[in-house]
Amino acid sequence: MNREFLKGLGLEDETINQIMAEHGKTVNKTKEQLESITTERDSLKEQLQERDTQLEELSKKAKDNEELTAEINRLKEENQKTAQELQEKLEKQAFDFSLEKALTGAKVKNPKAVKALLDLEKIKLDGEKLLNLDDQLSALKESDPYLFDEEQQQQQEQKPTFTTGQHQTQGHNNDPFAAKLAKYQQN
Repeated sequence: MNREFLKGLGLEDETINQIMAEHGKTVNKTKEQLESITTERDSLKEQLQERDTQLEELSKKAKDNEELTAEINRLKEENQKTAQELQEKLEKQAFDFSLEKALTGAKVKNPKAVKALLDLEKIKLDGEKLLNLDDQLSALKESDPYLFDEEQQQQQEQKPTFTTGQHQTQGHNNDPFAAKLAKYQQN
């Protein structure tokens, strides 16, 4: 999103500044989350590489010793389990991040509440795309539209128009309310 695009829509500078400030908050929050996840991932990868290196060195030193070989094998299995857990954790973080991003893009008011209503077992991450999410969000928009910001934006766009009315004399009154009011004023 850039200022030229918003100016092209006919928005005033003050409104554009407010929109850009809110958008900046979302972008910065997303960047911070991504940096945190990336740092954690890199740290875990380094730990994993250190363990692999230690196991290889220990394996070279202990070729003849059966006890050390058994210990090495146990450590290798433990290392594989840790690597698998790390992979699962990274996949879950990527899924959560993509889901949060998709919910923000769908203009959800409360992502935590919407997540509770989604069947997360059916949603799968395929690269950058979440499969089966759009169907569930569409169903939620129909059943619970108050969870989404779109309704408010449409209501704001449909501003009521007011016209100044002209008071009519009693003889030319076609308004039923004015006729009843005139009737009660006569009594």
